[in-house]
Amino acid sequence: MSVHFADTRLAEIAAAIAEPARARMLCALMDGRARTSTELAAIAEVTASTASTHLSKLRDQELVQVLAQGKHRYYQLAGEQVAAAIEALLHIAAIPTPKFSPTTPQRLRQARTCYDHLAGEIAVGIHDAMLRKAWLLIDAEDSTKYAISEQGHVVFSELGWNLSNIDKSRRKKACACLDWSERKPHLGGALGALLLRYAMQQQWFEADLEGRALSLTSKGKRQLKKLFDVVPQT
Repeated sequence: MSVHFADTRLAEIAAAIAEPARARMLCALMDGRARTSTELAAIAEVTASTASTHLSKLRDQELVQVLAQGKHRYYQLAGEQVAAAIEALLHIAAIPTPKFSPTTPQRLRQARTCYDHLAGEIAVGIHDAMLRKAWLLIDAEDSTKYAISEQGHVVFSELGWNLSNIDKSRRKKACACLDWSERKPHLGGALGALLLRYAMQQQWFEADLEGRALSLTSKGKRQLKKLFDVVPQT
């Protein structure tokens, strides 16, 4: 990369960040959660069409990326380097990073089913723990796909999970599924389904008879702390 080109790119990126509405959008995404263009429009106090234009410019400068979840499209920061740059600028500005304020009812937010896998705050915590403990490894070419590490195979096998069924399955073995209440990934794919089945068999949760909500049991609370160091909020 030539110095001149680097200077030009720096100016382009700085210009994209410098616009107040776009800066507010980027700051809102600093908590690692994804948001819709409608939510970002409200945060930036602009119209939907104006927000779309701003987000297009942020995408052009590779500051944000789009995640598709069903019919919805969510925006999040394009990576850790972008987050680090915004964090440094916020530090210079002496303004704390904004906090995410969920509107989902707590009984649904903590734990629920998402098709055949676990979703909600607890599911996001388990997902993050599996990555932190290196039981799952992020695919180098697709950050939404995971491989089960050797250590992961040992741990899951010790829990009694039948991983051979996962290997035979045509669906993804393990993948990120964007959680609509937490706006962070929880574990999807065949491994995510296996996790939910195991959790229900071990009576970590009690299912709502009329909905998707799951109630955490005392046993579940102990096991989440022991296996994943996850302590759900009450």
